[in-house]
Amino acid sequence: MAFEPFMQLFRGIQGRYSQGIGGIQNSHQMAYLRHLQKEMNKLDPMNVPLNELDVVVFDIETTGFFPEKGESILSIGAVKMKGSSIIEEPYYSLVYYDQPIPNNIVELTGITNEQVLHAPPITDVMMNFFQFVQNSTLVAHHASHEKRFMQYISLKLFKTPFKHRIVDTSFLYKIAEPHRHHVALEQICCDNQIPILDRHNALGDAKMTAQLWAIYVEKVQKLGCDTLQDVYNHFARI
Repeated sequence: MAFEPFMQLFRGIQGRYSQGIGGIQNSHQMAYLRHLQKEMNKLDPMNVPLNELDVVVFDIETTGFFPEKGESILSIGAVKMKGSSIIEEPYYSLVYYDQPIPNNIVELTGITNEQVLHAPPITDVMMNFFQFVQNSTLVAHHASHEKRFMQYISLKLFKTPFKHRIVDTSFLYKIAEPHRHHVALEQICCDNQIPILDRHNALGDAKMTAQLWAIYVEKVQKLGCDTLQDVYNHFARI
């Protein structure tokens, strides 16, 4: 089945069952994810020129760092890009959470208990996120946090491994500027004259990271890294 017709079928199924029996909904969600994974297996993003690569730059806000200990995602923000060009089609959603959010997280993110009590459940948010991403490569700033939550949620909710490749922005900035090590998002944005807007908001951070990606894609291309495979090979030699 072609990808777009499958997407149209899935949207119809999702709408029909979103208020129905969870098991029915989950079976169709898992079927969609497995189909998406098959489509991804047909692609070779490692050898696509960086200036043609479809990526989704994303960020999450969470209650903590360890999903296996019960920490949860509170929001997801994402921006589509092709090469170094940002496509103005952002994705953002809060996530339902019925436990008290730690005060330090409320202060940091501005996300309140009342807001998340009226947000959609994580299953719906993740499926909408996957529909937004489709088979694009994911990008995140210091991606281990995002990767940990994505892997955990995919296995727990959908009983399938998380297959999307997530590229860490550090792969690019450590190639272009080898003196850099672990650099906070606001610091590297300041160094590149990117305005700090909506820090610790998932979409705000995703937008700033997208601007970083655009800058550093161009920088590594000038150093001879034309594809992700070139980036990985070069990074392995640092």
